[in-house]
Amino acid sequence: MSTLLRLATAGSVDDGKSTLVGRLLHDCKAILADQIAHVKTVSEARGGDFDFALLTDGLRAEREQGITIDVAYRYFATDKRSFILADCPGHVQYTRNTVTGASTADVVIILVDARHGVLEQTRRHLAVAGLLRVPHVVLAVNKIDLVGYDEAVFTKIAKDVNEVADQLGIADIQAIPVSALAGDNVVEHSTQTPWYDGPTLLDFLENANGRIDNSAQPLRFPVQYVIRPQTDEYRDYRGYTGTVASGTVTVGDPVIVLPAGRRTSIAGIDRPVVTATSTAVVERPSAIAGEAVTVRLADDIDVARGSVIVAAEHSPGTRRELAATISWLSDRPLTVGARVLIKHTTTTAQAIVTKITGALDLDTLGVIDAAELDLNDIGKVQLKIAAPLAADPYSSNAITGSFLLIDAHDGWTLAAGMIDDEEGELL
Repeated sequence: MSTLLRLATAGSVDDGKSTLVGRLLHDCKAILADQIAHVKTVSEARGGDFDFALLTDGLRAEREQGITIDVAYRYFATDKRSFILADCPGHVQYTRNTVTGASTADVVIILVDARHGVLEQTRRHLAVAGLLRVPHVVLAVNKIDLVGYDEAVFTKIAKDVNEVADQLGIADIQAIPVSALAGDNVVEHSTQTPWYDGPTLLDFLENANGRIDNSAQPLRFPVQYVIRPQTDEYRDYRGYTGTVASGTVTVGDPVIVLPAGRRTSIAGIDRPVVTATSTAVVERPSAIAGEAVTVRLADDIDVARGSVIVAAEHSPGTRRELAATISWLSDRPLTVGARVLIKHTTTTAQAIVTKITGALDLDTLGVIDAAELDLNDIGKVQLKIAAPLAADPYSSNAITGSFLLIDAHDGWTLAAGMIDDEEGELL
């Protein structure tokens, strides 16, 4: 089990996300005393009790409106592990922020107000979690105290959410009755819910496994930069720097450089060691997923930014056409024929939308015909790319299987996309 866990919160407006995060941080003793004193002063000035949400709502506009607008990242730790928490906004127009926060999460905590049950935004956030294949989903049925700690209410909501999760292919979902305000089942088990024998929220987070270890997958090394110092010491040096996206790279490994398709082998792996007075290059026998290194090749072949060095026996090949599922993040609708930029690993290329296959209906969770995709729609499209991409299906490699669509004129991100399997269905 990894000692670091990435988690994100999601839910509808006023479900209590910021309060839950504030309560979790407070009860884990991850808040400094002066922060607590400040929030206490502000809460008393407003004539209310201690407002845990103020521990996380950092923007002035958030504090004034009582809502979360941007993704707020928090770092905390317990005796068992460390956490990076992304508190995502609940308003539907900020769904793009939820996609951002959940894209790297090991756990997504989806809040549901016990008084209101499953809403459209709940289905949308579950769809995002399913789309991104987040390993674990926690259903936090919040404000359980406002329904008298009624077991029947909790059971009904858990049943409804599990039905939605089954349709979306979400296999691992843990329902927990909580009161963020009162602290029930957040860090300590509550005496008010004797009918619940599952873990507290913190218990679950401390024991959850992270995402699949990328180092066990085939090698994918997108080249970010070509290094040629041409100094006296490194006159003939040519190295290709980047971050190992997946797999392990070892000196002597046979590899293929895509999109050219040239075969060669790894001649050396270097990594700089920086001290206060100097920078030295240290040779490494190997490097694993997540490490930033410079590799040298046995042959002098054409390699540039955007090239991908892959395992010779497990090459994804290249493709100029993609079938993908996307979350549309722009106010301007997507239509067939739209010309965009696609950002895939270290490659940016022109692309055109050749077909919109369908969109996800959040009421039925079925796929419906769609002539265009509007803001926050999740749909399936086909793209034609101007340059060949060394891409994998998202189901087998989340890094080389994902991409962004970008507006070529203003640089705004239009969509987050996941490459489908050849016969893949929406979600």
